[in-house]
Amino acid sequence: MIDHLPIGPMLLGVMTLFADASSTTSITDRSVEWPTWENWMRVLLLRDYNTRVVVLGTTLLGLAAGVIGSFTLLRKRALMGDALSHATLPGIGLAFMIATSLGYDGKSLWTLLSGGAVTGVIGILSILWIRNLTRLKEDAALGIVLGVFFGGGIAVLGIIQQMPEGHAAGLESFIYGKTASMTTGDAWMIGVAGLTTTLVCVLFFKELKLLCFDEGFAGSRGFPVVRLDLLLMALVTIVTIVGLQAVGLILMIALLVIPAAAARFWTDRMTSMMFFSAWIGAFSCMIGASLSAIFPRLPSGAMIVISSATVFIFSMMLGPKRGVLIRRYRRQMLNRKIDRQHLLRGLYELIEQRPNSNEKVDANVPVSWDQLLQIRSWKPQRLTRCIRRARQEQLVHQETQSSVSLTPAGLEVATRLVHDHRLWEIYLITYADVAASRVDRDADRIEHVLDAEIIDQLEDLLEHRRDVHGVPNSPHVDPLSGNLATEPRNGNR
Repeated sequence: MIDHLPIGPMLLGVMTLFADASSTTSITDRSVEWPTWENWMRVLLLRDYNTRVVVLGTTLLGLAAGVIGSFTLLRKRALMGDALSHATLPGIGLAFMIATSLGYDGKSLWTLLSGGAVTGVIGILSILWIRNLTRLKEDAALGIVLGVFFGGGIAVLGIIQQMPEGHAAGLESFIYGKTASMTTGDAWMIGVAGLTTTLVCVLFFKELKLLCFDEGFAGSRGFPVVRLDLLLMALVTIVTIVGLQAVGLILMIALLVIPAAAARFWTDRMTSMMFFSAWIGAFSCMIGASLSAIFPRLPSGAMIVISSATVFIFSMMLGPKRGVLIRRYRRQMLNRKIDRQHLLRGLYELIEQRPNSNEKVDANVPVSWDQLLQIRSWKPQRLTRCIRRARQEQLVHQETQSSVSLTPAGLEVATRLVHDHRLWEIYLITYADVAASRVDRDADRIEHVLDAEIIDQLEDLLEHRRDVHGVPNSPHVDPLSGNLATEPRNGNR
């Protein structure tokens, strides 16, 4: 019996151990367990040393990438960082091979990043050389350099795998990123590089801003455009190189583009955009690295990019300057404003065309719905909504189901609208040689955005005297006969 053999108890113990392990977990188990409250607090409060290093290092990286990314986005060089990051791969592999053959530590981070920086700069110069010396555009040059250098890097990694001195397992982390292996020295390097990049951007803010918006004007004013462009590319190179270990060369482009693109939805000013971009980049990296620490089986680089994408989607939908929902809301408000102005102006013009039009326009004169539908070619549902909103604003009275009249406040607003509209019509007829039969439609395209200053300039230019109730006579009315000089102005004006 095996129980009487010395190896029996040991064998049974090993079998029991494996049985217990197999009943609890498996080496192929990739499920993500929900962390406890204690795990959340340990990460959020940065109690662990490694967590502090990783979160603070990636946060500084996101801040630097957001600052420099705002300039590259406006410079239309957003994909330059992508080509640069891919161009670093062969340099990393070659630096490992050279250092190993010379007897040095081939996996030293400074050695690998130095090699990546060399080939990255060569890649940037290759893009500029192809763009300036050939007829190819910059997107074609980016595609050529990106594909060739990345293919060369993969080939170099294949050669390293056959070397007896080492293998490429450690170098593959530069492709996808390996934030968890970040050390204090790496964090200090990222922090120094990030602060240096930010300081340079602040010192040369005026010059870089002018370079991004108008390169030709910058050159005409004596600014060194070429050197400024090289400075911008150097800053991109620094941020890209130090960020390889955090998110990898494939996902590095996300840190350079997404924060700056998200910031565009929040502001139109360059200074504010740089601030928002830096904040979004830092916040996304902090959240992504923290989630990766809370859920250890989730890769840090991917979580950082997902966090950035989440902020971008939120900004794209709700950004106060260019957000989709905000723009839709503003467009809806503008359409309602235009409909209200059309209704009030239509009521005024219909009342003015009555037989007593030479007298003061009376706000109590009712106008039928059929007349309003004809002058604007509105649908009944649209006219109903417009009248309901105008009643809520106390601009019109609904006398009966089929007639509407102006209130005193509505008459005042309508008088100003008709006055501004006719001034613009007279200007187009007098100075732009627009036919009277078409001027109403042309004037309607701009009248809704005329401000008081433009109206004053039009009055001074035309030297027009106010006639009925402070409103110029309609240019569509024949001054001799008093009849309309053109056909009734139907349609959406």
